This record gives sequence, structure tokens and C-alpha cells, in this order.
Amino acid sequence: MSSRVQLALNVSNLAEAVEFYSKMFSTQPAKLREGYANFTIADPPLKLVLIETPQVAGEAYARINHLGVEMGSSSEVEMAIAHFEQLGLVDSVEKESTCCFAVQDKVWVHDPDGAPWEYYTVLADAESMSALPNPKCC
Repeated sequence: MSSRVQLALNVSNLAEAVEFYSKMFSTQPAKLREGYANFTIADPPLKLVLIETPQVAGEAYARINHLGVEMGSSSEVEMAIAHFEQLGLVDSVEKESTCCFAVQDKVWVHDPDGAPWEYYTVLADAESMSALPNPKCC
């Protein structure tokens, strides 16, 4: 697998968002769980993640949850880690972490305005959204 960009969006109604993006990209979700869906889109090459996040009254609603680049292997993630370490950009590194219903290796960086980017690979499917009560990934 070659790398592809990931876009993770907060959505207020998962069913409506899945219906819309299924039509828009002419494909069904690769993974659909309670409050979560992801699409593996061939054209354009994109990993689209939808995370149901009900809007809280009085709070600003951020549509972008996080951005990412899905890598083909752990060795590619290791190369990204080395590259980002050389540049002084690494925020954190996670190995075999459970996030978004998958076990992943990843490195996080943040742009100057704080937008989180993850370079990651999926090692295995997982039964839960996260092993942590308040996951960083989502």
C-alpha cells in the first residue's frame, strides 16, 4: 500500500454523514462502529474518518478532529519518526496503541496553529475505540 492522506472529521449525526460521504465518494465505509466510521477511498486516495461528536451548547464546534497520513508499514512510520526527530517536530510517538478501533504505530506532530497530524500504520483491528478513557487520537 502506498501512503494516503487521512482526514478525520467530527460529525453531529453519523448516519447522515455516512449516507452523504457514501454517495459523494461512491463507496461504503470500510469500518462502521457505534459513533465511528472510516472510508478507504481509492480516487482520490483518501482515508476519511467520521467521529460522531454531539455539539455541546455554548461551545465552538470544531469540524476537523485531526489530520493524518496512513503509511503502508511500521518501517515507514519509523522513517517518518526519524525524519521528524531530525527536524525537531515530534510531539509524541505511540507504538501498538489502540485508537479508532485499530492497533497502530504512529508519530504525532502539530502545525504552527496547533492542528494535529498523525503519521500511522494499522497493525490490527481492535474491538474498542481506544484503550484510554480520553484518547488523544479522537
